[in-house]
Amino acid sequence: MDPQVKEKLMGVSVATLCSALFKRGLRNQTIQDVRPLRARGKNMVGPAFTLRYMPAREDRNKMDVFRNPDHPQRVAIETCPEGHVLVMDSRKDARAASAGDILITRLAARGAEGVVTDGGFRDSGGIAGLDFASYHNRPSSPTNLTLHEAIDINVPIGCGDVAVFPGDILVGDDDSVIVIPADIAAEIADEAVEMTAYEDFVITQVRNGHTIIGLYPATDQNNLTLFAEWRAKNGR
Repeated sequence: MDPQVKEKLMGVSVATLCSALFKRGLRNQTIQDVRPLRARGKNMVGPAFTLRYMPAREDRNKMDVFRNPDHPQRVAIETCPEGHVLVMDSRKDARAASAGDILITRLAARGAEGVVTDGGFRDSGGIAGLDFASYHNRPSSPTNLTLHEAIDINVPIGCGDVAVFPGDILVGDDDSVIVIPADIAAEIADEAVEMTAYEDFVITQVRNGHTIIGLYPATDQNNLTLFAEWRAKNGR
């Protein structure tokens, strides 16, 4: 993705991006019931590379399917491009794992930006110990084969009730993950940077005892004048 757009998105929150997208009528872009395995203090930003699971059927999902070099789960791990986020549609079902620490360690070693599933991870402690952005619903020990069959790679999916198309931009912070349509990512990034500057100013004012009336939102022109002065002083 455009390095300048990525840099801008690295410095804004998912909450701010939600507001910017809502202004454009996009209400359902935050992946539901998905959270980071641990706080990292920095954002995950990258294009989506997708994997879709479907309900498993016993005659198709025995342990020996993992011996197949063309197994879609394994292929997704080995083909997710550098800098991309592997996004998994696990049917919002964390009763069986979407992957474990060995596969996610391999994904990290190959240079992926992160991984998101609306299911669960096994060996979640090992994954949390990686310096790698990882988001799931909750820990889950059973292998995916007990409930899920990996069936499609890099196709449109649903993850946590959000439509994800290959190439959409995923941004994850220490709270949650949001999906930005690729064609508006640059303008959303620009707007979010502006919103973040004003929000940082507001926090400073509120800490100093300022009322939020007329400040947030900025309906009092005096506050906009103060913001311009604050921005010049702080290089924002």
